[in-house]
This record gives sequence, structure tokens and C-alpha cells, in this order.
Amino acid sequence: MCFEHELEIVRRRYQFVVLRDVLMPEHTHPLVSETRIASPAVALQVLKQQTSTKWKSANQAQFRQRRYYNFNARSEENRSEKLRYMHRNPVVRGLVAEPEDSPWSSCRQCSTRLRGTVEIE
Repeated sequence: MCFEHELEIVRRRYQFVVLRDVLMPEHTHPLVSETRIASPAVALQVLKQQTSTKWKSANQAQFRQRRYYNFNARSEENRSEKLRYMHRNPVVRGLVAEPEDSPWSSCRQCSTRLRGTVEIE
């Protein structure tokens, strides 16, 4: 998948850790660490630009939402809350019955221990 490939390229370039990620039809929910090169906002902006450029060149519908919502999960409680939201999003949208059923969710990788395109910590 184009997005996963680009996420892995940007992850390596900006030297950050992807803790979890859920890919939806028109947006993504990444939970990432701080980067070593620039702010996470800059790294994610580069990711959005690269993905959008490739998406448009393949004549696909717009993938990313225009707005970027940043939330700093400073406590374990914050992280757990965001992870539950992220992993339940495909279920709430009616795309899958259970979070583990989503083929583009780190929940699936964590539950099956299979490796995906993106390195998940």
C-alpha cells in the first residue's frame, strides 16, 4: 500500500518510532514518538505531502483530511485512551467487526505478531 510504504520511508528519514497506526479510507491515526530530526508535525506534513502527490498521480480520490489534529499523550492514561479510540475507529465506521479484523491496523499486527510494512514498536 502506498501510504504504509511512505510512512516507513518518513519514519526512517525522521528517526521516529511508530507506536501504533490505524489506516482509514480517507485518513490515518498514527501514534508516534518525538523525532530526532524535526518536530512530529513536520514529519507528518512531509508524509501527507508525499502520499498526496503519489495518490494524485495515480488518479486516486483524496486520501488525507485537510486538517491535522495533534495530541500529545503525556501519560499512560492518555495513550491508552487514544489507542482505544484509534483501534475502535474501523469498528465504529462499520468497516470491520473487531479491531483485530482491520488489515491496516497495528492492532492486527500486535494481536498476531505478524510484521507489516511499517515497523511498529
